[in-house]
Amino acid sequence: MKALQIRQFGSAADVLEYVDREPLPLRNGMVRVKILASPINPADLNWIEGTYGTRPLLPDVPGTEAAGEVIESADASFAPGARVMLLSYAHGWQEQRIIPAAELLPLPPELSWADAAMLKVNPATAWRMLHDYAELTAGSVIVQNAANSGVGRCVIQLARICGWRTINFVRNPTVAEELREWGADVVCSDDESGKQEALAYLRKRDERAVLALNAVGGESAMRQFDLLADGAVQVTYGAMGRRPLSVPNKFLIFRDLTCRGFWLSRWLSQSSSEAIVSMYGKLIEWMLAGHLKQPVDGMVALSDYTHALERQYAPDRRGKVLFVPSA
Repeated sequence: MKALQIRQFGSAADVLEYVDREPLPLRNGMVRVKILASPINPADLNWIEGTYGTRPLLPDVPGTEAAGEVIESADASFAPGARVMLLSYAHGWQEQRIIPAAELLPLPPELSWADAAMLKVNPATAWRMLHDYAELTAGSVIVQNAANSGVGRCVIQLARICGWRTINFVRNPTVAEELREWGADVVCSDDESGKQEALAYLRKRDERAVLALNAVGGESAMRQFDLLADGAVQVTYGAMGRRPLSVPNKFLIFRDLTCRGFWLSRWLSQSSSEAIVSMYGKLIEWMLAGHLKQPVDGMVALSDYTHALERQYAPDRRGKVLFVPSA
């Protein structure tokens, strides 16, 4: 079978290889899945670089997320033809994957392969951060940076569904109108002038945000503290700016602000199967109803991975780039 593989860490454009790999035998309790879609996520690029929170043993097939069809099963839970999402690390940039049945989530046939492949990470990360760190009530305000990211767009849509408001910081202000169409209440440039605009919005209503979501770090994360109510929480789930988070003592002593971190892989490993199925069931329901969407820039064959990487870094990219099997 064909796969994208790395033998050393480095830039994806330099170390990815399109190779033949020998299919593994099917053992009891395992399922063979034909991978039909697997997106490129920022975490995948960090994984390839060796800068992610964990490092794989090499050689390795990257790909955080994947969805596909069961083609062979040694477990009664899944029959050939079943549509599934891979819950554990997917190693999705390949044509087939052998995986324990317990690490698969069954999917309804109405869900598109693109939506299925993008279900695991961004929507779930947004949902957990919105539900696990603060008591949000009708009209509560959430502030986030990297609002144009995949997680950021999911936060905007889920907050709208649940009746919460969002203040959204972006590096590129030209996306502001698009994010408002997705449901954003306020969109500001991620700088000091944008912070003042957000503060003016809050002061006009005599309120503060109760939850901040940080995917950038550095000064961007620092600006969020001035928008938060006393006792509020900032959750860090990314470090796009590659700058550390330094918290002045005043925010901890006099404002009682709390800084937390979120990593979806940890939540999945520590949660019950009932909790996992319940969460993804709700997200799928909203996807099928058209309330939760993730844009797709394009679906590219594994063999054309150089083009996929070009699109991933293109300034005009509008959504996820997904790998699909080569013809």
